[in-house]
Amino acid sequence: MSTIRTRASAGAAAALSLSLVLSACGGGDDTDSAAKTTQGKVQLEFWSWTEGIQQQVAVWNKAHPETQVTYVNAAGDTVYQKLRAAVTSGNAPCLSKMDGMNLANFAADGLLTDITKVAAPYKSLYTTPAWNAVSPGGATYGIPTGSSPLFTAYRADLFEKYGITAPTTWADVIAAGKAVQKKDKNVKIFNMAGEDPSTLVDLSWEAGAAWYKVVGDHWEIGLDSPDALKAGDVVQQLVDNNLASDASYADPGVFKTWDLGKTILMTTSTWQLPIYDTNFPKSKGKWQLADAPVFDTAHPQTSSNFDVTAVLKGCKYPDRAAEFASWLSSSKESLTALTDPASKSGLFPAVKNVSPYVDKIIPTEMFNGKSDSAQVIETAASRVGDQWQYGPDYAAMYSEMQKQWGKVVNKQMTVKDMLTHLQSWVLADLKKKGVKAVAAS
Repeated sequence: MSTIRTRASAGAAAALSLSLVLSACGGGDDTDSAAKTTQGKVQLEFWSWTEGIQQQVAVWNKAHPETQVTYVNAAGDTVYQKLRAAVTSGNAPCLSKMDGMNLANFAADGLLTDITKVAAPYKSLYTTPAWNAVSPGGATYGIPTGSSPLFTAYRADLFEKYGITAPTTWADVIAAGKAVQKKDKNVKIFNMAGEDPSTLVDLSWEAGAAWYKVVGDHWEIGLDSPDALKAGDVVQQLVDNNLASDASYADPGVFKTWDLGKTILMTTSTWQLPIYDTNFPKSKGKWQLADAPVFDTAHPQTSSNFDVTAVLKGCKYPDRAAEFASWLSSSKESLTALTDPASKSGLFPAVKNVSPYVDKIIPTEMFNGKSDSAQVIETAASRVGDQWQYGPDYAAMYSEMQKQWGKVVNKQMTVKDMLTHLQSWVLADLKKKGVKAVAAS
């Protein structure tokens, strides 16, 4: 949905009962031992690939001689495979960067430590959706690091040319797209890459859908729920009415579709703003930010990705690990540095109060200043729906969805048929893995 926001797929979760997923006993460390208070000096290893993090580790080490952190730059396409191998061999780091999807899968595979008790003091610092990202099934396995709440960027000059205004709802997006098509068939309102189904993920989240939900002792699966189908209908209208371009996010030339005015609206997030500032030379100053389109104006909500710092199985000092991870992602000292564009981290906080960190991340020459860009971003951060959860086979499901998504974009399959297929696929997959799951009612 948002530019270059492809979610990487990981391997499927191993066979575990839901009780193991919820209690983190499926090969993970015992919760009681994870809650013990560590005494004396300790050394923690931390894998990450976010620029600017290494400098903050050095700041931490200088101020905390009792807890020294060794930073390892683990950048690479195979980092999750390496982490799995390290846990299996007993050589895993204590901490590692992850996204919410992979944290859920690592937890389901018994590769993380349940830090629910030692993490509890830090919970109030973060938004509910951010904490959900580190607590799949209810147990906590890490600390939120950063968020990517969605909002809108649009070509204000071309919206004026075509006589349309910034859309408030997704129905407005469809109507604006049709209006533009009547004036110029070569101009699209949106872009949906054939390899990236994140558009549907974001729309479902924003519509209030819960693809995965823990209820009592089981998971409820709702990929074909009314809210999910409502989101799918928007995608279907974009496809059926030829309202979306299909520029691939893997193509370096993708930026031209927006810079040259061939596509005139996008949903985006904070980490992408500097990228546009560099890659939109012809349209710099012609863009404007607005709130993300919603389904229900009475209950507006948007979606977000979350980066997290996970505590791996075998970590001997989970209390110290949680303390460091929370300092990294919530202390004013660390966040002031990491949210500075000069750090190149692209990090946007997952804490409740983001206002101190917004202004400096907005490229002043990129946007025309007719809207309050900072307020748009703060609003997005406050509107992320808190119903969304990542399930134990989410990464495998996403990989299956990628296989079907190109057919949807190319009008070879309807969105409803894809969601119906995924609903059956997930229920069968979880049953095969020994995870108790039923269709959402």
